[in-house]
Amino acid sequence: MSFRDLRNFTEMMRALGYPRLISMENFRTPNFSLVAEILKWLVKRYEPQSDVPTDVDTEADRIFFIKAVAQFMATKAHIKLNTKRLYQADGYAVKEMLKITSVLYSAMKTKQMALGDKVEQDNSKFKFDLGSRISDLKAARQLASEVTSKGASLYDLLGKEVDLREMRSAAIARPLEIIETEKALRAAIKEVLKSVDKTKDMLNNVVSDEATLDGKIEKKKQELERNRKRLQTLQSVRPAFMDEYEKIEEDLQKHYETYVEKFRNLSFLESQLNEYHRLEQERFEEAENTLRLMQSKLREEERELMKSSLKDEDSDIDVPEDEGSDSDMEELRPAKPHLTRNGLMTGRGARFIGNMQGGDSDETEDSEIDVDEDDEEDDEGEEEESKDLEDESLEDPISRGPRPSRGGMRPPLLEESDNDF
Repeated sequence: MSFRDLRNFTEMMRALGYPRLISMENFRTPNFSLVAEILKWLVKRYEPQSDVPTDVDTEADRIFFIKAVAQFMATKAHIKLNTKRLYQADGYAVKEMLKITSVLYSAMKTKQMALGDKVEQDNSKFKFDLGSRISDLKAARQLASEVTSKGASLYDLLGKEVDLREMRSAAIARPLEIIETEKALRAAIKEVLKSVDKTKDMLNNVVSDEATLDGKIEKKKQELERNRKRLQTLQSVRPAFMDEYEKIEEDLQKHYETYVEKFRNLSFLESQLNEYHRLEQERFEEAENTLRLMQSKLREEERELMKSSLKDEDSDIDVPEDEGSDSDMEELRPAKPHLTRNGLMTGRGARFIGNMQGGDSDETEDSEIDVDEDDEEDDEGEEEESKDLEDESLEDPISRGPRPSRGGMRPPLLEESDNDF
């Protein structure tokens, strides 16, 4: 017993309308009462007027029941059943009962299909599709025209039937001539003999052609064998130039390796050179940028110094002129700038470098000389004095130059230093 057979049996019995629900677990163990009930229902379904014993209480009754069912199905439905398997009342009995149910199920299916076809035909009678009938209409018109033409031709031929009937009757009444018949038969026999001779000649030609083709095939086979042997000899023999070829091939391989190595080194060196040029260019640009920054800073400082010197000159020009004593003029005169060893003044855009601490240096002598010169210039006039002071303030730094100082930058002399003398 297989699961598929048991499933098919239960589905078929449900489709046939068996009133009881059949489970797949009913046939795990022998169940003769269920088998007997199913067999009775199947027999009644096949032939309602059948008379089958229904008593299955004793063993003899069960055997008689099984034999009666098997005999009925064999005589009526031509189905051969195995009584031993039916008597087992287990899964093997399902296989035997499946034979009966499959016949009934197929009959039910065919009946349903026939009814469905009949219904479809009935429905199609009342349907009329003009689109599908156009081709039929064209065919009907063509047939009608053909019938008309055929009828006309038939009418003409029937009109000639009177003359043709006389000719036909005369030909039939004329006796047959044996000589002409023999001549016709002999001519037909000759034609047949000629065709037979041609066929024989063709067969002979086919045989000869076959022989010639066999000869050509043998020749080609022999030529093929010779060519194969020659190829083998050529493959086995080493050419004379093979040694030189191998030597040249080895040299070529060596040269190629050398070429590859040099090419790789060259490419590496080129990349290194490009990298070096790039770094040099970056350094050069960086140096240019730094120089530009320094120049801009120096220009700004020079501009600031020039502005400060211009302000000092403006203050010198605005000094009032008095006819007082030299001491009054000296009081109003601005103090001269004195350069130290670490200080340098260049024109109006000068810079002072140093410190404000005092110390012993040679600048005292220079300062005393400057004071004497100033006293002499005061006698010449106040206007010239201011101009000379401006010229000395611009010329003294250039004539003297930087001097080394031991104690740093000394403070400038007081305005009344010349009164000490």
